[in-house]
Amino acid sequence: MNYFVNVKFLGAAKTVTGSKFLIETSEKTILIDCGMFQGLKELRELNWKDLSVNANKIDVILLTHGHLDHVGYLPRIVKQGFSGKIIGTAPTLAIAEIILNDSAKIHEEEAQKANKEKYSSHVPALPFYTLEDAENTIRKFEVGIVNKWIDLSENMKYRFQYNGHIIGATFIELDIKGKRFVFSGDIGRSNDYLLEEPKTPEWADFLFIESTYGNKLHPVEDIEEKLAAIIVDTIQKKGNLVIPSFAVERLQTLMYILWKLYKENKIPNIPIFVDSPMGNRVLDVFKRFPKWHKLPMEEYSAMCNHINIIQSYKETWETIDDKRSKIIIAGSGMVTGGRVLTYLQQIIDEPSTTVLLVGYQAEGTRGRQLLEGAHEIRFYGKYYPVKATIKTIESLSAHADQQDLLNWMKNIKNVPEKVFLIHGEPTALDAFRVKIKDQYHWNVVIPTLDSEEEIII
Repeated sequence: MNYFVNVKFLGAAKTVTGSKFLIETSEKTILIDCGMFQGLKELRELNWKDLSVNANKIDVILLTHGHLDHVGYLPRIVKQGFSGKIIGTAPTLAIAEIILNDSAKIHEEEAQKANKEKYSSHVPALPFYTLEDAENTIRKFEVGIVNKWIDLSENMKYRFQYNGHIIGATFIELDIKGKRFVFSGDIGRSNDYLLEEPKTPEWADFLFIESTYGNKLHPVEDIEEKLAAIIVDTIQKKGNLVIPSFAVERLQTLMYILWKLYKENKIPNIPIFVDSPMGNRVLDVFKRFPKWHKLPMEEYSAMCNHINIIQSYKETWETIDDKRSKIIIAGSGMVTGGRVLTYLQQIIDEPSTTVLLVGYQAEGTRGRQLLEGAHEIRFYGKYYPVKATIKTIESLSAHADQQDLLNWMKNIKNVPEKVFLIHGEPTALDAFRVKIKDQYHWNVVIPTLDSEEEIII
């Protein structure tokens, strides 16, 4: 008797964000990741629509890692009727809890500000979800075991495998009646400052692989040398270096590199400020889960003692008013929100300011606009001229590049029946499709949003 599996691509299809993959069988319905769309307005507006499936029919949600574009839709799906378990590794759930609470607070504050200052086209402006919604979601969290097959039903089981990228991140193997479905999540890089090498799959009948940098190789550059040169230039200009940073992993990596440069006398003792309430809480996750990273605790403590970690919004303004040359690391990494907006509002129009972009900048984000040379930028309904110098260090990305992705697949012993390219913009997806076909001769598919794939086992 045939066994039917239906896969529905509810996000991260022909775009990078909004990761959601629904697997329906006669036994169970599983959702892999439950992320928010970010970037272009037309994508962000999709967040406000209910899913095209019944949330109360989903039995379990499995999370690859804790980033917003993989977990940020969870409170919405719970409100739509999902009542099952949300399973991820212990660090992933710790990160997800931080991100959901932080996002809920930001959503509430931005709605309040928009209503007060009347700059939203929505009357009244509503938060995407509230702190209460976040707490209702977090109560459904359950810690999953790594490197062990866990039964979901008679014919279904899953396994989390270490994947680098951020603390707690995994790829997910789903075995359905003897067929192996592999969901890559976001794949980390080799030789990472803080994380071990990603593990790799050995078998995949159906492979769902991220393609964020499917058309690019990260430049071979000396990160420390380049960063030191930017810092020296900032001091010479008597200006400020502002680094918009993702709160998870990138911020901690930057802290470690800056501490290392100072310790090795490669940069002077310039004041360094970290202004990311969420990033501060993620630092605690590194302390709680030392086996998930390779930063020794004595180095962790020395690094934290060397850097000024801002605790309040009052301290944010004190830092802005501080006339010394300084380094400011603040969220968010794509300049879509967070404390970095407060700094850039004040100093992006000063030629002595340098803005350093150190991660992927999705289409439609302020970070992408700056990267592409925007002459002005909009914050809270007003335009500000960009007179700051914009720099980038691409090789600090936590995402695997094209060669890393190809290497990640090379230990797969069989020929997959289908390879689905997800988490990529169209040009990256198409370039990666051609590369996989040339190198491996596998059957590659680029799914579209809300498309379905029926598989008969």
